[in-house]
Amino acid sequence: MTTYGIIGAGNIGAQVARALVALGEDVVIANSRGPETLVDLVAELGDRARAATAREAAEAADVAVVTVPLRAYREVPVAELAGKVVLDTNNYYWERDGHIAELDRGEATVSGMLQQHLPTSVVAKAFNHIEAAGITTTGAPAGTPDRRALATASDSPEAIALVTELYDRLGFDTVSVGSLAESWRVERDRPAYVVRQNAAELRDNLARGFRVRPEDSEG
Repeated sequence: MTTYGIIGAGNIGAQVARALVALGEDVVIANSRGPETLVDLVAELGDRARAATAREAAEAADVAVVTVPLRAYREVPVAELAGKVVLDTNNYYWERDGHIAELDRGEATVSGMLQQHLPTSVVAKAFNHIEAAGITTTGAPAGTPDRRALATASDSPEAIALVTELYDRLGFDTVSVGSLAESWRVERDRPAYVVRQNAAELRDNLARGFRVRPEDSEG
C-alpha cells in the first residue's frame, strides 16, 4: 500500500484523491487554507484520507502529487520530498499566474521548473491534460478498444514506470513524452491538451506538438 501526499485540494487534487482512495490507497491531502477547511472532503473520502498541512503531507508521502497553481510552486516543501517521486499536474495559465518569461519564450517547461525547485526529488508529469471529472469517469479496463490514454514525462525511467502502473490501475493507457524537457508537448495550447484520445491518437498529437507564441496564446 502506498501513501500519497497530495499538495493542493482543488478540482484536480480532489479528484486524484477520490481515484486513489477507490484503489485502496491512503491519502494525506493539504491546501493553502489549512486542514480545517478540508473536513467535508476528508469525510467524503473516508478512513483512508486525512487532512494535513503541506509540509505534513509531503513528509507522510511515499509518492507526492503537486497540484497547486503554478504561481505557488515555490511554496512546495523541499526537504520533506527529498528522494521521492513527485507527480506534477500543473499547467501555465498566464491569466492566473502572471507572465513567466522563460515559459513565454519556450525556454523552460512547467514540470522542469518544479524539478529545479525540488532538486532532490524526481518529478514526473501526470494528470495535467485531462479534465478533473474525467479522472474518475473515463477510465476503462486494460484491453478495452479505444481506451483513453494519458501522457507522462520524467527524467527518470522508474518514475515513468510508476505513473504507467498508476494510470493503468485507474483505467488509462500511457504514452511517455520522454524527458521533462519534452513535457511542453502536453501543456496548454498543444494538440494533446484536454482532448480525449486513445494511445495512437495521443502519440500522433504529441509528435506534431507545436510551441505557441505568447502573443497567440493571449488572443
